[in-house]
Amino acid sequence: MPQTETKSRPLKKLHIKTYGCQMNVYDSERIGDVLLPLGYAEAPEYQNADMVVLNTCHIREKAAEKVYSELGRINEEKLRLKEEGKRMIIAVAGCVAQAEGDEIKRRAPYVDLVVGPQSYQRLPKLMENLDAAKPANNGVMLDFAAEDKFDNLPTSTQSKGATAFLTIQEGCDKFCHFCVVPYTRGAEFSRPAQAIIDEAKQLVDQGVLDITLLGQNVNAYHGTGPYGDTWNLASLMRALSEIEGLVRIRYTTSHPQDVDAEQIAMHRDLPKVMPYLHLPVQSGSDSILKAMNRKHTADSYRRTMEQFRKARPDIAFSSDFIVGYPGETDKDFQETLKLVGEIGYGSAYSFIYSPRPGTPAAMKDDTIPMAEKKARLQELQSLLQQQQTDLHRAMIGQTIPVLFVREGKYEGHITGYSPYQQPVFMNAGAQAASYMNRIVEVQITDANMRYLEGILPGAAETA
Repeated sequence: MPQTETKSRPLKKLHIKTYGCQMNVYDSERIGDVLLPLGYAEAPEYQNADMVVLNTCHIREKAAEKVYSELGRINEEKLRLKEEGKRMIIAVAGCVAQAEGDEIKRRAPYVDLVVGPQSYQRLPKLMENLDAAKPANNGVMLDFAAEDKFDNLPTSTQSKGATAFLTIQEGCDKFCHFCVVPYTRGAEFSRPAQAIIDEAKQLVDQGVLDITLLGQNVNAYHGTGPYGDTWNLASLMRALSEIEGLVRIRYTTSHPQDVDAEQIAMHRDLPKVMPYLHLPVQSGSDSILKAMNRKHTADSYRRTMEQFRKARPDIAFSSDFIVGYPGETDKDFQETLKLVGEIGYGSAYSFIYSPRPGTPAAMKDDTIPMAEKKARLQELQSLLQQQQTDLHRAMIGQTIPVLFVREGKYEGHITGYSPYQQPVFMNAGAQAASYMNRIVEVQITDANMRYLEGILPGAAETA
């Protein structure tokens, strides 16, 4: 949002720092929407801000400690502003807030507000109570009322550019033994279909061409349809595909257990659904999958991927992998390498296991030496990186549609994304601005593991 002044009063500076997943990015945007009527405009830095919100993630190791470290730096600025007679409000939102709300207030008493991921819609009311001698609940709000949250979010009026996230489902009922999401996001909840359709139309009216549907288990979507029936993900996708002006639809993250025939078929039948699927497997070993409480086997996962590829032969896959889970043997790890080699991934996220407090896995003995964990991760990542490089280089010479969304590092350069979510760079020279927020046919001329490079078709002959 631009930092302008209205006739009545200057806009107050709001700095939001987002950690973690795409859903947190969406939540941060909506936090900005919630605070906009109170006169807050987003600022890139916390220095001189009237309010700072840390929207936190609890998935990775030492996530909470990183938040406390950041809070310490922000408090120094809060104290400096106080000496100048100014006020800064500090709020912690997201999953660390949900998991450690009271602990945050104990360790960082200068934090004014703590709100969980299902409670940030109540920030305006909490801020009204800040001046009370003792704010309600000590400024902590950690309810799990997801329906109440979405019902009370304002309509977004902020420009999104050509791409946007749209949350359709929250929470998780799977209870994988390594994961904190069921404890920080709550049970699975699906938004009503019409509310999602309406929000998608609003985004398109603002110029959005590419929407990514979000959910902890997005393919577990089971929202109420316009006539009181229950819609699944495919039903929703069909309705969204009918929105004029919406060109690309993506979705993440799916769970293997929730894949059904309709989800597979929509990749075949709906051209607006991009040929890209993020389907975490975590391990290729059945014994480790059982220990993780994943509720699927390596072979059932293989069959699922085969069905997607049969329905859409040009589909690209992405996944998540955990290395060094308690009890993982070298044989278990080799099973993971085997699965990766058989399926082939266009991208992936891989991590060394780290215990999350309160999860069943955190109570298991972790006897694998860190050196062994690091060696396994390096071997897995080398294979995954080679697969990603091979996919990218196989596209050299092809002409593909690219949605350009921002300026590049150098003058005249622009950056966009392919249907497979690959970054694509192009030197458009003096015409760069004319291609922004548009889908343009681009001939790929070079590629490496990280990105593709391209030119306009025929540009080489006319150069």
